[in-house]
Amino acid sequence: MQIRPDYEKIKRWREERGWSQEHLAELAGIGVRTIQRIETGEGASQDSVMALAAAFNVDLIALTRNVEAEAEKMARKKAQKAKDALRLSFGIHFASYVFGMIVFAAISLGDGAPGYAMLWPSLAWTMGIAGHGLTVAIVEMVAYYDQKAATADKA
Repeated sequence: MQIRPDYEKIKRWREERGWSQEHLAELAGIGVRTIQRIETGEGASQDSVMALAAAFNVDLIALTRNVEAEAEKMARKKAQKAKDALRLSFGIHFASYVFGMIVFAAISLGDGAPGYAMLWPSLAWTMGIAGHGLTVAIVEMVAYYDQKAATADKA
């Protein structure tokens, strides 16, 4: 059965102890090539990881990766990147909206006609920025309540 050893931890622990791959292989009773494969992130048999755990004098669980926790962490990171991108897009949209309203005001003041000539384009753009802002607000609220629910589940 293949399991996912924490190859970064294994390599770090080996280097912290000043052991070569050959020395670790000898202590664990496994091949040097197995150590090399493990340290590059390939899977390993349960027997190999158990032998490494014995060599490091730790429990097997200390050398394995928690795949579910890693997947959850990656999902949170992906969601955070999406929220950041949405915030950035709104910031860009808002900055261009402010600049556009200044340009529209200048056009309306400069044309000499009574009233605000750029009223309809201004209203349309205002509706667009309001819709974008509403999307950001909804995403933020959902994220807040998801985090609150996840915190409550852990308690």
